[in-house]
Amino acid sequence: MAGFNRRSFLLAMGVGAAGVPLLDRQAFASTAGTTLDMTATPIGTSGYRRLTAGPGWPTVVRSDLVAAKVNREARRRALTSFVQFSDMHICDAQSPLRFEYLHPIMGSSAHRPQEALTTQGSTSLVRRVNAVRRGPLTGRPFDFLMTTGDNTDNHEHIELDWYLAVLNGGRIMPNTGDSRYEGVQNAGISTFWQPDLSGSDDYKAAGFPQLQGLLDAAVREFSSPGLDIPWYSTIGNHDDSVVGALPDGLLDGWYTGSKKIVGFGDPVQNAKVAQAFNDPKAIPEAMAILASGGVVRTVTPDSRRRLFNTSEYVRKHLPTGGHGYTDANADGVDVFYTFRMAPGVTGISMDTTNLAGFSTGSIGLHQLNWIERTLKRNSSLYYDWLGLPQRQNVTDELFVLFSHHTSTTMGNVLPDKRRPLDPRMNGDALVNLLHRFPNVLAWVNGHTHRNVITPHRHGTPSRSFWEINTAAHVDYPQHARVIEVADNGDGTLSLFTTLLEADAPYQADYDDRSDTALASLCREFTYNDIHSRTNPLGTPLDRNAELLVAVR
Repeated sequence: MAGFNRRSFLLAMGVGAAGVPLLDRQAFASTAGTTLDMTATPIGTSGYRRLTAGPGWPTVVRSDLVAAKVNREARRRALTSFVQFSDMHICDAQSPLRFEYLHPIMGSSAHRPQEALTTQGSTSLVRRVNAVRRGPLTGRPFDFLMTTGDNTDNHEHIELDWYLAVLNGGRIMPNTGDSRYEGVQNAGISTFWQPDLSGSDDYKAAGFPQLQGLLDAAVREFSSPGLDIPWYSTIGNHDDSVVGALPDGLLDGWYTGSKKIVGFGDPVQNAKVAQAFNDPKAIPEAMAILASGGVVRTVTPDSRRRLFNTSEYVRKHLPTGGHGYTDANADGVDVFYTFRMAPGVTGISMDTTNLAGFSTGSIGLHQLNWIERTLKRNSSLYYDWLGLPQRQNVTDELFVLFSHHTSTTMGNVLPDKRRPLDPRMNGDALVNLLHRFPNVLAWVNGHTHRNVITPHRHGTPSRSFWEINTAAHVDYPQHARVIEVADNGDGTLSLFTTLLEADAPYQADYDDRSDTALASLCREFTYNDIHSRTNPLGTPLDRNAELLVAVR
């Protein structure tokens, strides 16, 4: 940005264990509050493990797309600095329509021991962003925050209200139904962690503690300070489908009722219900099994649990500034938009969800064509590449795209009822489109609950770009990501991708029920979840990195 005097710093190059160059820590404007400074580290080598402060992770220089040039730090000029949240899964853990009993089959996506603490966990990340305030490598104040979907867990109105209160600020009572918790974690069922009860269960057998009063504290009212910077929203599959995978209309009435299935005695029935989340042919049999009964807990009905549709999702954002959405998106059909990230840099928020159901996504041809038109209008380099005369009033705007799904999780090409005749395109189609435009820097997304950074190479270096995938807030390690874009003045840009952890102590006293302690315990439980099946941290190449990209 013209007139921006970036704090100068020295760059010293070293070599990491994998032979990858590292930025010396002395190069940073400020590491405080970031994973450059310290990271959560488990104590011990096995069993239930508490966390403590461990060494920070260095910044890895990645020259996969273009070589890093010497002395670039002396010429560097910050263009934008922003934060990514993803997969908060703000959860009504007491909802009648949940499938917790499938966690031995489906893993933590069905049930998490920390899911009653999702509002406190996400609020601690808000506090971290407010405390850090600026990019650690350029010193540029954060321009905005983008949350890349699965903001709610089960697309209930009450979850949407909590999510908005976490980011906007306000009082939150993370409770539904009765004044006291009435979910699976105090139902006396041994396949779930029962923190208030003295009996044994599968989680305590793995080392989970007994924590009397934890659930009462989890549903207690507390305050979120809200973000101190503008924020934008992208929709995810959990924001528009039943538990992120089943289409609306099958079981909607259960949400506001009193019947909560907490299990089936027959594991074959469980397997058949689980199959419906990935196979449309299995849905009829699964619905018949659910209708037949199972082990039922009667819970207090609550009308606030009713489902919201995509139109209601958008319209609930509008009273507090829209967060990217406008009245043009209010019908819920085209839930995508552009926004100005900083002078010369535009963001594109995409909608990769599919109302046909299932967790994977895709993109409609109508939206793909809109993206193409948007990029064409802002790239003289595109016309150079085609050998066509320059169009008047075309400026070389840089672009960063945002979505929930990744390029490898966009294979659901079933028709979407919002535009039933619109062909659905997979991730390869979007990658191929982006390769045509030299001014696309990155595609930022979530969904996988893992840190993964992927180079998308092209024979013409300036038509290559990075895909930056960030782990979930609902699961370990609860990372947010700072992304700074800087012009190196040598035909390359650097994208710095520094991870943030929650603003909560790595370890809390087990008798402490303060809001800060609940956020700390939330992170500890995420690490020890007995049904977690991912490698969320990723490699050092997927965490704190400097990503080089050519601009000419």
